[in-house]
Amino acid sequence: MQATELPLKDIHLPDAISWWPPAIGWWLLALLIPTLIVFLYWFYKRLTQKTALKTAKKTLAAIKRNVELDNTQKLRELSMLLRRVAVSLTPRAEVASLTGQSWLAFLDKSVAGAPFSEGSGQLLVTAPYRNTAPSDQEITLLISLCEDWLKAQTKPAKNK
Repeated sequence: MQATELPLKDIHLPDAISWWPPAIGWWLLALLIPTLIVFLYWFYKRLTQKTALKTAKKTLAAIKRNVELDNTQKLRELSMLLRRVAVSLTPRAEVASLTGQSWLAFLDKSVAGAPFSEGSGQLLVTAPYRNTAPSDQEITLLISLCEDWLKAQTKPAKNK
């Protein structure tokens, strides 16, 4: 038999690979990417919260140690520190507009009792309208209260 007379058939190419269903690697990637994004967002929030609290605690210690500041300046610095920490840890819309008793009530949510509304924390609201500067004892109590408030911020806030 000659080569031209052999009963050979032409070469058939395989069908093209279809796009569906995807291979197992694509399914794993589809699950892994959203999970990774959620984890990174959570980690970023946790890291920034801890950093804000660490910085706030260092700033509070610096205010406490600074002998160059008089009591009025210390009070002003404490008030600004509490406001910055509250805005960085809580949604801005909930905290930024609070003033007066509503601000003190917000601060009271994190600590036992009502030390801001009924105790030494009232100094934050009443001091700007007093004729005399706060005493050393009042500032010491307020600094201690601010330390307690910062310690309470390490636990996640519960929504009521």
